[in-house]
Amino acid sequence: MSAILPIQALRALAAFMVAVHHVQPDAAVLARQGGLSFARSDVLPWMAGVDIFFVVSGFIMVHASGSLFGRPDGPTLFLQRRLARIVPLYWAATTLFLLTGLIVPALLNSGTPSLGQIAASYLFWPAVSPQGLVQPVYSLGWTLNYEMLFYVLFAAALVLPARFVVAAVTFALVALVASEALAGPLPLPFGFWGQPIVLEFAAGMGLALLRQRGLRLGAALRWSFVAGAVLLLLSGQYLLLPAGPWRDLAVHGTAATLLVLAAVSGFQAGVPPRLMTAFARVGDASYALYLVHPFAIRGSREVFTLAGIHEPALFVVVALAVAVIAALVVHQLFEVPMTRGLRRLSGA
Repeated sequence: MSAILPIQALRALAAFMVAVHHVQPDAAVLARQGGLSFARSDVLPWMAGVDIFFVVSGFIMVHASGSLFGRPDGPTLFLQRRLARIVPLYWAATTLFLLTGLIVPALLNSGTPSLGQIAASYLFWPAVSPQGLVQPVYSLGWTLNYEMLFYVLFAAALVLPARFVVAAVTFALVALVASEALAGPLPLPFGFWGQPIVLEFAAGMGLALLRQRGLRLGAALRWSFVAGAVLLLLSGQYLLLPAGPWRDLAVHGTAATLLVLAAVSGFQAGVPPRLMTAFARVGDASYALYLVHPFAIRGSREVFTLAGIHEPALFVVVALAVAVIAALVVHQLFEVPMTRGLRRLSGA
């Protein structure tokens, strides 16, 4: 199944938004070291990049796995492919994080994890951290705990006739969220899995079905969706909705869905613009960018500190550039060969 370049560009945007969120505390530390001021920018809710990731993930699972629907070996092949794609880099990042904490604990902001939390992290199982938060050792992995839930549900649904797969996964996600909302708080892992954010996977799957059934929209309408998404992200904090996961779903989830709808409902014709191609290449490395950027940011901060450079704006630009470059290198030299190798070994 051919890649949809605007979707790849959205993946780049999503990862970059998360990186912008995480670079700012380090910029503030650097500014304080130099006696300077730094005012973080929250013009956009940067962590809404995660919501974009989730809607995109729902779309891609249906779009890219269509050949597995109705196949007896579909569930096995699907899980093998997803594990080959997700596990190596995440385990490598988690291991590097643990080693960094062991060798230079001052570089990290978290306490010493328990053996149970470490094991749960490698198994994508929700567990409580020493700070009382439900997150893995490498905290960014909280999103992968949701992704793995989605993959397991999707694989299980592949045993059904093709026309029931998306409906079955959607029903399971809605049931989890409804159980938490009506009978919660539920114990782990169900209380974690039952958060409204998982409904974004269902939104992405629905968009994939619409595209399969021929949905195509003109450029003017698609750009209006983009404008609506941006306006919603800019103004969402001012809506008269109580803060919490349901407002995040209403604002971030809706904006993410509009962006993905705009990306997948266009006509794939002609040669894409160079800028789109460049963004798509970063999108190919978006998983690496998501997992690598904290190391690149913290490493850049240490270099700036050693060099006696405390200009926060310069640091933000340099750290983000280093993160993107590091992600592209990791994607090409580690992620791609590891994924191909594991797929060959598993026959997937």
